[in-house]
Amino acid sequence: MQGILIVDKPMDWTSFDVVAKLRGVLGTRKLGHSGTLDPMATGVLPVFCGGASKAVDLQLNHDKAYRATLRLGARTDTGDSTGTVLETAPVTAGEKELLAVLPQFIGPQMQVPPMYSAVKINGQPLYKLAREGVTVERKARPIEIYGIEYGGSPAENEYVLTVRCSKGTYIRTLLEDIAAAMGQKGTMSALRRTAAGLYTEADAHTLEEILAAKEQGNAALEALMLPVESVFTPLPLLVVEPWVEQHLYNGCPTSRYPAADGRYRVRNAAGQFLGLANITGGVLRVEKLFVERN
Repeated sequence: MQGILIVDKPMDWTSFDVVAKLRGVLGTRKLGHSGTLDPMATGVLPVFCGGASKAVDLQLNHDKAYRATLRLGARTDTGDSTGTVLETAPVTAGEKELLAVLPQFIGPQMQVPPMYSAVKINGQPLYKLAREGVTVERKARPIEIYGIEYGGSPAENEYVLTVRCSKGTYIRTLLEDIAAAMGQKGTMSALRRTAAGLYTEADAHTLEEILAAKEQGNAALEALMLPVESVFTPLPLLVVEPWVEQHLYNGCPTSRYPAADGRYRVRNAAGQFLGLANITGGVLRVEKLFVERN
């Protein structure tokens, strides 16, 4: 069974909990996921199954989109409402001040990852150190915020923001920084990932839906999966003749290939996705095969 299963991660599950559950459901240990979500977060978690797991590190688009809720009035050790409150302060700003500061957070910037994160220093995840009460210096990392849209106020001192950003962006930290720019203390009270790379909420299935499909059999499970080729749809398509297909299988280069230099997703004459290949100086070479050959 090969493909990409877009899971709508439930609250209070770690990303690894989801993968562990799916190992049993799908009957394979060959699973990988893209973009870890905090336990309190919900939403889009792409899980790469079987041979598709080879595509995790080859994704072309790592951008993300989130719907987050900023709660003013307190700051916590984790940067979200699951943590211990470190300090509180009267709320003296609101929607007007929020809208005034948002533009300054758009664009490329440097962000210091929070202590409660999976970032490793000397091989040790920061969150393990944080749980021991240890705080260490972290280097700021480059991120980019492509857009922030205001989505209203569902409750007093709470504000919903939709954020489109690059890989590696910590929304908890962004919301704390936005609150600070307003002259306030703030924390994240809710987070939902609405898109990961090319995949959106519309592609996602709940664990209940996946388990129900399992009851119906493998065909129903496979129907929930997207083809591995979907990862590479931004690449130009190359359809190769049978003799070139054989070259790709054997790892042999094909000289004087009649196509422009570049990186391609490749299908055979029957329309079956084979994998990725590169043409350099007119020579076609295989990069990675995904085809399941008997």
